[in-house]
Amino acid sequence: MQDHRGPRWLPGGHLQTIWPALVARRLRRSDPRYRRERWTTPDDDFIDVDWLDVAAAGEHPLLVLFHGLEGSSRSHYALAFARAAHARGWRYAVPHFRGCSGELNRAPRAYHSGDYEEVGWILSRMREVHRGPIVAIGVSLGGNALFRWAEEAGEAARRAVCAVAAVCAPLDLASGGRAIGRGFNRQVYTRLFLRTMKPKALAKLAQHPGLFDRERLLAARDLYQFDNVFTAPVHGFRDTDDYWKRASAKPHLARICIPALALNARNDPFVPAASLPRADEAGDHVTLWQPAHGGHVGFAAGRFPGHLKSLPAAVLDWLADHLEATLASVQRARAPGASPSGQ
Repeated sequence: MQDHRGPRWLPGGHLQTIWPALVARRLRRSDPRYRRERWTTPDDDFIDVDWLDVAAAGEHPLLVLFHGLEGSSRSHYALAFARAAHARGWRYAVPHFRGCSGELNRAPRAYHSGDYEEVGWILSRMREVHRGPIVAIGVSLGGNALFRWAEEAGEAARRAVCAVAAVCAPLDLASGGRAIGRGFNRQVYTRLFLRTMKPKALAKLAQHPGLFDRERLLAARDLYQFDNVFTAPVHGFRDTDDYWKRASAKPHLARICIPALALNARNDPFVPAASLPRADEAGDHVTLWQPAHGGHVGFAAGRFPGHLKSLPAAVLDWLADHLEATLASVQRARAPGASPSGQ
């Protein structure tokens, strides 16, 4: 995946973003069947978790996927990772950020790109209900939030997961926000996002009158304006600039203490190549894959929708390598005669 090149018949970041998502819709007859659980949050709200179980759960690995902005367990990338996890005999779970499972959550808050406390609570619950090893992937917004959790958790992250991966995450939120607010991105992607985000915010206002200014929200034409009215103030940030600065994972990558993979195509329309982290910014535990092609969560390959296999396979291979290394370390530590440090 580090050397991924898009097919010649699918040039450019926009086509490599849009085509895989459109083609994936034609394969819905092979969608996996999820089992849904509802978890009560510490603030008496709820999130819904969709599970794809293996025949005997036992100590099989568990893959947890945090979806992107307005995503869900039905997003094309979530279904692709579900199929790949099932083929390996892994359990698979997609916890939905609040309001993304098809039912509006109860609390005034929703979700945001730096929601590391929510990610931490979810992973701690996963650790309670699953005996085997856990790895986690975050896609786009979910990838930034997952990395922010790993940064804040430090060494303690090892108690929850063996390794993490962020796929097409806007680790510099200000750069990503500016990019999606301009030109073709503004006319296509921004409109698609606001088409669902605005009605959800208005429903939230009906739940909690006075939460924000309705007319300002209706006037918002890009994510910067939407975040200024809703996302930032509702979640404790001064404004959009404060939110994007404090929630970005890029400035804190060196604090990550577990194996972490950051995969970003350099032609991603949402994430400018110039904003991607350099090796000297990543820290000792972060691996950077920055192929020239792939678009935003696209990575099409071959004559057929190859992204349905190539992207999940590459990321899961990387996670599996680190999962096996962690298990080997644990087994050495448990071996008869091993010292408490495992040396």
